Amino acid sequence: MTALIPLSIDMYLPSLPALERAFGASPAAVQSTLGTFFVGLALGQALYGPLSDRFGRKPPLYAGLAGYVVASVGCALAPTVGTLAGFRFLQAVGGCAGLVVPRAMVRDRFDPQATARVFSLLVLVMGVAPILAPLAGGWVLTLLGWRAIFWGLAAIGLACLAAVAVGVAETRPPAGRAEGALVAALGAYGRLLADRVFLGHALGGGIAAAGMFAYISGSPFVLIEVYGVPARAYGWIFGANALGLIAASQWNRRLLAVRPAPVVLARALAATALVGLVLVAVAATGAGGLPGLLVPLFGFVATLGFTQPNALAGAMAHHPERAGSAAALYGTLQFLAATVAGAAVGRLHDGTAVPMAAIIAGCGVLALALHRGLLGRARRRPAARRHPGQDDAGRVSYPVRCGSRPGT
Repeated sequence: MTALIPLSIDMYLPSLPALERAFGASPAAVQSTLGTFFVGLALGQALYGPLSDRFGRKPPLYAGLAGYVVASVGCALAPTVGTLAGFRFLQAVGGCAGLVVPRAMVRDRFDPQATARVFSLLVLVMGVAPILAPLAGGWVLTLLGWRAIFWGLAAIGLACLAAVAVGVAETRPPAGRAEGALVAALGAYGRLLADRVFLGHALGGGIAAAGMFAYISGSPFVLIEVYGVPARAYGWIFGANALGLIAASQWNRRLLAVRPAPVVLARALAATALVGLVLVAVAATGAGGLPGLLVPLFGFVATLGFTQPNALAGAMAHHPERAGSAAALYGTLQFLAATVAGAAVGRLHDGTAVPMAAIIAGCGVLALALHRGLLGRARRRPAARRHPGQDDAGRVSYPVRCGSRPGT
């Protein structure tokens, strides 16, 4: 389920030129089918948090995955590019269930430290999909045409729906569900936004991840046009950076067996900011040429393998009763920041690598500042307002579970 969203984005990318020819549409019109998907992704996540807290985890999964399958079929049958853009929006809204609800199910089953380790495995899935999906999409496009890509996505969604029905147990029993009407459940977002611990983790992790979207938006032009990388070699560089993200996420999983997640996160965000500053210095001076740019770029992407699982686990740590809302709001804030970062790279375009590098560095520095600033203020709160799990100094202390049984 976690792979649905990256598959829906990356399998479809090789078909963009084919869509221009098929519909006789402009590049901007075809790009709008990607834009509406991201809008649906940002808005749809906010829907599933209160639903999963109020009605349990599986009913929203059934609704979201069924909607995803129907929307994917609509994409495959779309007669115009405008219709395709509309169904892509609905496809994203449905697919969000596979992004938000599994995170809440993880938090239902594991303590905060173990949650960060499991999220590292989900980052592995999110890292592998962008490597394999464009290759799969290219083969399907060549052999069967662009519509077959969406038929394939519909089949994947249907398989996920069947797996939920047969092999996934409900992790939110009726006794633990939010009371009251759905409108009251939406009030959970207000309480989360008022919590500096949640915001420190959500904004720190989300804005750091927004630097990744600045890289995705700007790197094709920077590497191919500015540094002269052949177009056929760009995919190898993109894949190498994705492998760095995967390796870091699995290193993080092992590190969490001996180090508390808040400590790992704080150091990883400092590294993210530092590598971003090195990147912008290299881009501005041209020092080291292409290798000089690729090394800090690789380093920045790799640090996200440490920041993302730990920031998400930290944001959800003290809200087990509304884990769905916490996961949803985290994702919404992340994709809103990503949208702004990606747009800023295009807006500041000046024919050099500096705009991309500056946005990446800005994301790293801002993520570090917000995380430290908000959590620092949370530590200074009166003891009566502290969250469970904070010590007398206000520090968040997650238990490290080393054994296979709870309590060991």
